[in-house]
Amino acid sequence: MLENIFTLLMLIMLQAVLGFDNLLYISLESKKAPKDSQKRVRKVGILIAIALRIVLLFVLVSIIGFFKEPFSFLTGSVENVVDFAFNGHSLIVLAGGGFIIYTAIKEIWHMIGTPDIHETLEKETKGFKSANAVVVSIVIMNLVFSFDSILAAIGLTSDIESSTTAFIIMAIAIVCSGLLMLLLADRISTFLSKNRMYEVLGLFILFIVGIMLVTEGGHLAHIKFFGNEITPMSNTTFYFVIAVLVIVDIVQGRYQKKLLVEKASVENKKEEN
Repeated sequence: MLENIFTLLMLIMLQAVLGFDNLLYISLESKKAPKDSQKRVRKVGILIAIALRIVLLFVLVSIIGFFKEPFSFLTGSVENVVDFAFNGHSLIVLAGGGFIIYTAIKEIWHMIGTPDIHETLEKETKGFKSANAVVVSIVIMNLVFSFDSILAAIGLTSDIESSTTAFIIMAIAIVCSGLLMLLLADRISTFLSKNRMYEVLGLFILFIVGIMLVTEGGHLAHIKFFGNEITPMSNTTFYFVIAVLVIVDIVQGRYQKKLLVEKASVENKKEEN
């Protein structure tokens, strides 16, 4: 019993840590919905995603071998330049990573490509997508993000003799992490809306998440370029890069404020003279 409780706590912590990037995506994606629907979109998207995560857990437990075994028709090489052996897991991770990279680049380009900031704010107020379209995007990406965490959960519960007990423990961990996301989603979205300078930081973090997923998908697909296998980005490297980005953003923000104060002081002295 104590071992099962310890495993449950470990799974909840795992789901919470791996769910950070998912939570960031939800907060940024919900801004594309009409302003009066954004809070509802986040809640509905997360609740649907929790239910679908449990369904995905049941499916993976039942047919996990299908996602790990390479597809024969997607295995081969191209003139000793590229070798590959795609399986279901690698295809899902590659597609999710590619979509996240595309989304991050598109949003960053939109930020620097719009000459008038008021035009950007007006578009955000009206919403780029319908509420239902944003909910669908949140649910789909939530499943992509949860794929690895569910596989990791299956690995952590492999020593539990009863498959029913293991499934219940994993389901409880998924529900707990989902409720935590539900609790924090509005707060993170409110923070980003009040501190718009951190939106760029958030988008670059998403970009790195996409890179991490693409490298992981390439590794799972055993892709080799000229005999060199793709190495996935480790979680340690990922969190180190995120920490550096956050520190640089904070230092740059404070330094910029200092420069603005000095500039204002110089202008005031000129006016006095």
